[in-house]
Amino acid sequence: QLQLVESGGGLVQAGGSLRLSCAASRRTFNDYAVGWFRQAPGQEREFVSAISRSGSITLYADSVKGRFTISRDNAKNTVYLQMNSLKPDDSAVYYCAGRRTILTASPSVERGFYDAWGQGTQVTVSS
Repeated sequence: QLQLVESGGGLVQAGGSLRLSCAASRRTFNDYAVGWFRQAPGQEREFVSAISRSGSITLYADSVKGRFTISRDNAKNTVYLQMNSLKPDDSAVYYCAGRRTILTASPSVERGFYDAWGQGTQVTVSS
C-alpha cells in the first residue's frame, strides 16, 4: 500500500506563498498519478490539482489556476504544490492522493479515483 506524507503547511499572510510536499513511501512512485485536494471546516473535500505519472498532464481547479503549480520529482518520490498569491479562502487541510495508472493515463479531479491518501497538512491564510 502506498503511503503518502504531506508537509509544508503553515500560517501565511494573504498574498504570500507556501510550497507543499507529498512524499511517497515507494520507489515506484513514478507509476502513480497524484492529486491534491483540500477541505475547509464544514465543507466537502474539493479538488485542487493533479499530475500524471510523467508530469506531462496537469489539472487545476478554476479557483487556483494561475496561482498554484503542481510538479513532481520522481527521483525523490515527491510531488509539490507551489501556492502563490494565497487568499484566506485557500485556508484548509490539504491532502495528497495517489493511484497507480498506465503511462498515458490522465489524472483525475474525482476523489474516488485515488486509493491512497495522506493525513493532510494545514494551510491557514490570514487577511
